[in-house]
Amino acid sequence: MLLELLLTLGVAALLYHFIFRKKNETLEMGDGWWGPGLRPDNEDEEIHPFKIETTDEELKDLFDRIEHTRYTEPLEGSRFNYGFNSTHLRKVVDYWRNSFSWRKQLDILNQFPHFKTKIEGLDIHFVHVKPPHLPEGRTPIPIIMVHGWPGSFYEFYKIIPLLTDPGSHGLDTEYIFEVICPSIPGYSFSEASHKQGCESVAVARIFYKLMRRLGFREFYAQGGDWGSLICTNLAQIAPNQVKGLHINMAAAFPTKLPQILSVVLGQRFPGLFGLQDEDVRRLFPFFKKVVSHVMKESGYMHLQATKPDTAGCGLNNSPVGLAAYILEKFSTWTDPDFRDHEDGGLERKFSLDDLLTNVMIYWLSGSIVSSMRFYKEVIGKGVGTAKHDKVPVTVPTGIASFPNELVHCPPFWAKQKYLSIVSFNYMPRGGHFAAFEEPELLAKDIQQFVGKVQRK
Repeated sequence: MLLELLLTLGVAALLYHFIFRKKNETLEMGDGWWGPGLRPDNEDEEIHPFKIETTDEELKDLFDRIEHTRYTEPLEGSRFNYGFNSTHLRKVVDYWRNSFSWRKQLDILNQFPHFKTKIEGLDIHFVHVKPPHLPEGRTPIPIIMVHGWPGSFYEFYKIIPLLTDPGSHGLDTEYIFEVICPSIPGYSFSEASHKQGCESVAVARIFYKLMRRLGFREFYAQGGDWGSLICTNLAQIAPNQVKGLHINMAAAFPTKLPQILSVVLGQRFPGLFGLQDEDVRRLFPFFKKVVSHVMKESGYMHLQATKPDTAGCGLNNSPVGLAAYILEKFSTWTDPDFRDHEDGGLERKFSLDDLLTNVMIYWLSGSIVSSMRFYKEVIGKGVGTAKHDKVPVTVPTGIASFPNELVHCPPFWAKQKYLSIVSFNYMPRGGHFAAFEEPELLAKDIQQFVGKVQRK
C-alpha cells in the first residue's frame, strides 16, 4: 500500500513538473506617480533632515478625546477572546493619560537620524543609522529593514544598535551594518498615496529608488509582515542589487501539487515532504493549527481589504479605539495563548511605553486609515492573483521562522517561491513582531545569514 502511494505521488510530481510548471519570469520594475495631480517635469530629489515634533495643542486634543471615551463592559470571563478586554483597557488608558511621557519618548525616537525625500510624488520618511565605531578599513554592510502593520519604523529601535554596533552588545563584529528603516507610504511620517493602486511592488520600487539615492549599488533587504512582501518584491525587481533577502515571515502557501499533498499527507508521512518534527508540531492537526487559527485572527484583514475608509473612520477619531485595535494585535500575534489572559499578556514581551509609542505614531501622524488602505491595494483584487505571486525569488534568501508566527511556512513550501534558500532556522521563541520581541535572536540570525552569503 505504501509503495503504491509513493509511486502515485512520484508520477503526480513528475507530471506537474513537466506539464504544469511555468517558466521563470521576471518582475518588471515599472514606474509610478502617487502625488497629487500630474507628474511634473522635474522632481526634487534632495534629502532633508527630519525631526519628530509635537505641539501642546495636539497633546491637549489627545487628552480631551481620551477623557470622553465611552467604554463597554466585557463579558464575564471573556479575557481577550472577544478582542481587547475593556477592563484592562481602562488600566492601559490610565497609564497613558497619567504616567506615560510622550516628551521622553520623543527624545528616544529622535535619537537616530531621520530624513525625508520625495519619490514618485510622495515624501518618504526613513531612519538612517551608520555604525558609531567602525574599525579602520572596514566598510559597513547596507541593509534596508521594512516594517508591517500595525507596526512602524519604531519596531527596529532595539535591533538597530545590535546591527550597527554589535561589539558593544556582545555580538559578532565580523559584519557591521548600516541600517535604513523607511516608513511605508501612508504609514507614520511617509506621505500617503493620493491615487489608487499603490501596492507592494510600487512601494518596493520606491524603496529601491531610495537606496539608490543614498548611493548604494548593492544592499541586503529584511522584513516581516508587509515588510516581508515588500522586500520580496524588491528582490524580484532588482535581483542584481539585492545581495540577499532575509525575512521573518514567509508567505509561500501550498499552491502547487506537491505542497498541497503535504497538507493532506504530511502529518502521517512527514519525511516524504522533507517536513521536520517542528514543522509537524506547528502545522498539524492542520484544521486546528492553521485554518481555525487564521479564521480567528483574520477578520481585520477582510475589513481592511474591502472598506478601509469606513472601518478606519472611528479609529482616526478615537485614540482609545485606536489603541485597542492596534494593541490587541500585539497580544494575540505575539502568542495566541495570550487570548486567555486577563491582560492579554501585553507586558510579557513589551513595555507599555513601547506599545503606546507605536500607537502615538499612528495617532499623531493620522495614518491609520491610509495604513489600512494598503490591504485593499495589495489583496483587494484577490489573493494570489498578482504577477509577483507567480514570479520566483532567485536571490539568496534567509528565513527566520518564529514559533508563534501567524502561519508557519515549512522549507518545503518556501522553496516553491524562494529558489535559493541558504538559511532556514527554527527560532526558539518569539512571534510576529520579531524585531520588537526578540531583537537579539533576529540580529544573530541576520548576521549568520549575511555571513553565508558573503562567503559564497
